[in-house]
Parts: sequence; C-alpha cells; structure tokens
Amino acid sequence: MGSDETKDRLQVIFELQKALDTDIAERRRLDFTAEQWIQKDVLAMVSELAELLDEVNFKWWKNPKEMDNEALCGELVDILHFFISMCIRAGMDADKLYQGYIAKNKENFDRQYGRSEKTGYEVTAE
Repeated sequence: MGSDETKDRLQVIFELQKALDTDIAERRRLDFTAEQWIQKDVLAMVSELAELLDEVNFKWWKNPKEMDNEALCGELVDILHFFISMCIRAGMDADKLYQGYIAKNKENFDRQYGRSEKTGYEVTAE
C-alpha cells in the first residue's frame, strides 16, 4: 500500500478490509468458498444491523434511552466492514463499486421523475 494521503479513501478501505479478511482467514485456518463467505458476511451484517437497531430506540414497549451517536456510528462502521468484504468476495473493487453506485443513483433519480422504463415508478398528478 502506498501513502494513504494520496489514495482515494474508498480504495484505502478496500485494501484494509482485504488485509483484515486475509489475516483472519489465515490465523483461524478458515477455508470457505466465496459463496460461503458471503453467506457468513450476510449473517454477520444482519447481526450488526440488529445492534444498530438497538441504538435507535425501536422498542416501543420500553422507555427510550438517549441515542448514543458514537455507538450508532460504530455500528455503521461494523456494517461497512462486512459490506466491503462481500464486495471483495464478489470481485468488486473500489472503482467498480463507485461506478455501480453512480449508475444506480442516476437510475433511482430517473425512476422518481418518471424517466425510467421500469414499471411502478410512473409519476402521477397529486
């Protein structure tokens, strides 16, 4: 890895995650297929999403606690770890993720303004 200051931040995240994933697999002698890894990453992400949900007082049957923004942000970072792992295992790099996001964001805007061929997004008069 070169100097992090001269690299794109998303690229740095991908490189750090790949190094962590490789280290964990080697240290723990884990040998799963890409599909098995993605299944495990999804389950881990679901667990992290549940932890995130606990931070935002979704339990209407309990007295709310003050939201801990630092804990909330920590859970989001945990989710990102597993998301980036899945991207890597699916053969995506930072550039491919970026390009896919840009294309999907444009499509999402197009859908909202009736500029999409996809059904269910037609603009109706209010």
